[in-house]
Amino acid sequence: MTFHILGAGTAVPRNLITQDDAARLAVELAGSTCAHGTAIQALYRKTGVRKRHSTLITSSTNGQPATQSFFPIATHDRDLGPTTNQRMRLYEDAALELATTAAAAALHDAGTAPHEIAQLVTVSCTGFAAPGVDIGLVERLGLNRSVSRTHVGFMGCHGALNGLRVASALSHAARGTKVLLCCVELCTVHHQYAANPQQVVANALFSDGAAAVVATAGEPPQSHWQVVDHFSFLLPETAELMSWHIGDHGFQMRLSPQVPGVIEQRLRPWLQEQLHRNSLTIDDIRGWAIHPGGPKILTAAADALGLDHKHLEPSQHVLAEYGNMSSPTVLFVIDELRTRGNWLPCIALAFGPGLSIEAALIK
Repeated sequence: MTFHILGAGTAVPRNLITQDDAARLAVELAGSTCAHGTAIQALYRKTGVRKRHSTLITSSTNGQPATQSFFPIATHDRDLGPTTNQRMRLYEDAALELATTAAAAALHDAGTAPHEIAQLVTVSCTGFAAPGVDIGLVERLGLNRSVSRTHVGFMGCHGALNGLRVASALSHAARGTKVLLCCVELCTVHHQYAANPQQVVANALFSDGAAAVVATAGEPPQSHWQVVDHFSFLLPETAELMSWHIGDHGFQMRLSPQVPGVIEQRLRPWLQEQLHRNSLTIDDIRGWAIHPGGPKILTAAADALGLDHKHLEPSQHVLAEYGNMSSPTVLFVIDELRTRGNWLPCIALAFGPGLSIEAALIK
């Protein structure tokens, strides 16, 4: 039941901000009453992020401070910034542009014409609108107006792997058809002014981006990467460790400092069991596309699996250059591995609210 990845594409907003400049801007937005400027800057330096792209940045960092016009400077300690309605309007305006760029790149990489796509799967957790990105992609890319559309929403950082599972099932149901999977997130729309350490960490990590793949359950040349199995695990008694809630002033992330310890404790025995059913062991895996939720999560995963930390380098590279883009990020890491040569078999791995683990085995 293999699912062949025929092509991939990624996209980020044109303008970027360096992490030092982002820390400066975060302190500035918190207003004159902010008493945590030094702590905020220290947290930003520890993220492993060098620069991030954002649809909000109106000029790139090129020796001058980056600028943005969406978030006003807080006027008092109860000022929580733009309303959720304002943030959703910005998402609606900007998400389709990124998604279209990534999807068009994936179609080109796969050598696939838009009319060949029979199924469209979209993934996002940072915004809602109807008509949404899916219908926008039909119009922008010239997909068949009879294309079947499925949206995977609000599943967080592992959403791309849920999307891959759905895309695989749809393609297998009509064997030989081609599926376009597109993930798009505008995480920076949900910047929070709060001084809560967990929220500051989220502010310091998240960024904007999109990624897409074209795939099929047909029989293309064996040179293509093939998704051969999917694994899921909802960890018991961890629901409060990672969450993503809709508030009156954007979506609010809770990311407990206990998460890396739980991953280090629980990941290995579960993944060993899943690989065993494929006649594989952890030592058989050559490539690791681990979602870079943050440096501590990456280190915890490597320590749990007994990996040489060189296996983290593709994930660390994506984190440093792009930040955590939520759902598209693991596809950026997979694409990074693909460009580096033969890293098969490969495990794609991501963590999300629940606390839940999603994984895919690629050969």
